[in-house]
Amino acid sequence: MGEKRVERRLAAILAADVVGYSRLMGLDEEGTLAVLKAHRRDIIDPTISDHRGRIVKTTGDGILIEFASAVDAARCALDIQRVLAEHNTATPDNRRIELRIGINVGDVIIDEGDVYGDGVNIAARIEPLAEPGGVCLSENAYQQIKGKIALDVTDMGNRQLKNIAQSVRVFRIVGSDGTVVATKPLPARSLAHTTQRWRRSGVALAAAALVAAGGIAWWQPWIHRDAPASIERMAHPLPGKPSIAVLPFTNMSADPQQDYFADGMAEDIITDLSKISGLFVIARNSSFTYKGKPVKIRQVAEDLGVRYVLEGSVQRAGERVRVNAQLIDATSGGHLWAERYDGSMADIFGLQDKVTQKVVTALALNLAAKLPGNREKTASPQAYDVFLQGWELYRRFSADDFSKAIPYFERAIELDQNYGRAYAALASIYWESWRQGESWTLKVNPDVSNQNSYIGARYKAQKYVELALKNPTPLAHRVASAMDWNFRKFDGAIAEAETAVTLDPNDPDGHVALAWALIFSGRPREAVPVVERAMRLNPLHPEIYAYVLGMSRLGMGQFEDAVTLLERARTRSAQDRDLNIPLTVAYERLGRHEEAHVALQRYTAVWSMFSSAYVDDIMSWWPFKRESDIRRFGASLIDAGLCCADRLENYIKLVRQGGTLE
Repeated sequence: MGEKRVERRLAAILAADVVGYSRLMGLDEEGTLAVLKAHRRDIIDPTISDHRGRIVKTTGDGILIEFASAVDAARCALDIQRVLAEHNTATPDNRRIELRIGINVGDVIIDEGDVYGDGVNIAARIEPLAEPGGVCLSENAYQQIKGKIALDVTDMGNRQLKNIAQSVRVFRIVGSDGTVVATKPLPARSLAHTTQRWRRSGVALAAAALVAAGGIAWWQPWIHRDAPASIERMAHPLPGKPSIAVLPFTNMSADPQQDYFADGMAEDIITDLSKISGLFVIARNSSFTYKGKPVKIRQVAEDLGVRYVLEGSVQRAGERVRVNAQLIDATSGGHLWAERYDGSMADIFGLQDKVTQKVVTALALNLAAKLPGNREKTASPQAYDVFLQGWELYRRFSADDFSKAIPYFERAIELDQNYGRAYAALASIYWESWRQGESWTLKVNPDVSNQNSYIGARYKAQKYVELALKNPTPLAHRVASAMDWNFRKFDGAIAEAETAVTLDPNDPDGHVALAWALIFSGRPREAVPVVERAMRLNPLHPEIYAYVLGMSRLGMGQFEDAVTLLERARTRSAQDRDLNIPLTVAYERLGRHEEAHVALQRYTAVWSMFSSAYVDDIMSWWPFKRESDIRRFGASLIDAGLCCADRLENYIKLVRQGGTLE
């Protein structure tokens, strides 16, 4: 007998999935099954039949359908989504059955009635990109229906899909107002006609397709689903309170330049959740390392040491905004909830609050009736939008990007003169630039001379922080704390940093600010657990955290540990220039004179203006309150050849006269 010939054909494949199926089953298994059966019997199966589709396979929450024509597949999808949307208008939000649908046209292999190949896989991979109640098309499918069906689409660009070698261009079908097509129900006559057509249709498939041996089947055989996260494999022990990471929200808008807005939404939700004392929230810097990458919820949870993961998307069309979010228990793989929120820019903070409140409710946190207030927000949506554009640049932390960010923050203040967060951002830019030196201040504060730029940046930082503290935010208090310890106002530095932590107990930057204040105030031992707390909140933390912890160990006289931490920070951190001085000190205290000399050369190569005559300038960068700390630093610099004993004694005398030396 000859070898069996493989049957291939070109087909339109429709993949559909129930949104939040596990959550719905958790709420009411029997009720959810009954509604699904009714929808299959009365809506889905008859519509598939009317559009000449063939059901290939079904699962508890999914269905795979083959069509001979992409036009038939698209019309079938639109009819199903529109009528389900009409049906859901009378259904509570948390009980709605909504589908995501993906359509692709491609070559498929037929084997005993089943279909295989990339033609199927691409449809299954683009389906999760659709909004709840929405439809996504591959470029192949879109080209087949373009001009044949009256519809609007949004180009989502090329997407790299899991296990698909080539990127695939994806389109989303939208309504005329920019919302997903399912939000536009059919006219009453059309709906009545469709309902009558269903009633004339045949009997639906057996309900057994919804039930698997031993329970309800949640998986789709053509899509691999991640296993639950393992508590044993987590990089950090789970905290003793509910723990959550918020992933960067996907920008689903037509304009890829709207990424800043999606990022800002996710970051503000992180900020709101961070202020809830009964919740452990991973810092933005760690959760945003997954931006633009294929995300496995299990891996996120194990990397960051959290139980819950919040993911979502933002779609903006003019003044209209849609936010989709879902909360996942990574230890079980189950969805606690998945919701869609529609609103306008005028109510943007209301949308954020709804997501925050939903998390709070789902995790059964005990809160007062009202969530903590947020002084960072503005009454002006325009000011908020402009601020977010500047904030995206600010986050890159370079002199060039700081310079580009300044006009956005200044414009935000023009739109809202009480916008504390914008004042704080400007204060931070000018302060950080002053700390970095003249090369930075020349860019952020160009003036007639280097010296004017440098001094002017400092005075602008002081002016803006005073304005920021009238409507205070954690950032304003962090900048104020850094200014205070730099000018030897140690009690004020600690108080400002403690206020920042109180306002946002899950913000690692607030803890780092407090650690700096404690170190320079002569309390390095107290700084250690504060830095370690910051590291836990930000597991994928920048190496400046190691710098701060190394400074704590140095102040405690633990020089070997200090060297290990400072070397690690120097290798990976942008703070390479400054930390060569404490490294020089640590090496000298350990008798490693040659290494101390090399570290010092790295410093003076950048700061050649410094010499033994400028020891007060050098020591001012590390303004210790304790005389013992100053002498430890100074003696090591003398041994390394950067400082002379007379200059050190003069410096100590000067500080003592200021009345801030212990």
